[in-house]
Amino acid sequence: MSNLTVGIAYTSGYGHTRELANAAAQGAGSVPGTVVEMIDVAAMTDDDWRTLDGCDAIIFGSPTYMGSASGAFHAFAEATSARWMSRAWQDKIAAGFTNSGSMSGDKLHTLQYFSMLAAQHGMHWISLGLLPGWNTTAASEHDHNRLGFYLGAGAQTWNDQGPEAVHDADLSTARHLGRRVATHTRRFVATAEVAAL
Repeated sequence: MSNLTVGIAYTSGYGHTRELANAAAQGAGSVPGTVVEMIDVAAMTDDDWRTLDGCDAIIFGSPTYMGSASGAFHAFAEATSARWMSRAWQDKIAAGFTNSGSMSGDKLHTLQYFSMLAAQHGMHWISLGLLPGWNTTAASEHDHNRLGFYLGAGAQTWNDQGPEAVHDADLSTARHLGRRVATHTRRFVATAEVAAL
């Protein structure tokens, strides 16, 4: 089977979400035969659009601002309407991650926004696939999925700290998401290839 390509389509206001994007890319890239393309959607070029069109999977990422994805991500999502009309992303794999300064920060709404965008494009959504961590007295803030999200990866970074302060558990959770997406994409592509024989 040939290489598959996972695109990380993200935007980052202060660098925190970029760190999560890098972690998701590391996770996806750890699956043999996976090529990862990082696309900053705040500065899309024609080449970037062609790259995303050629990806087998796209992981969306944005900080959560005022209860939703950033304005830059919303502008990108609106610009995908040409792909929606042509069904260019039909049957690609999709997933998402987000970060905010607060533990909740209404991150769930951002993940729901990503999953709805994927559904509109006819994509197949991959959940985080982890039980919640840090939810018993014996648990730790260093657990995977310490914030207890299911739809995608949610992270929390203090507003007054730089990108280097992104929590190790959140980075590890983003790496898990990247690996999971690449693994499921490989299975999906292999099944489609067999079905086409």
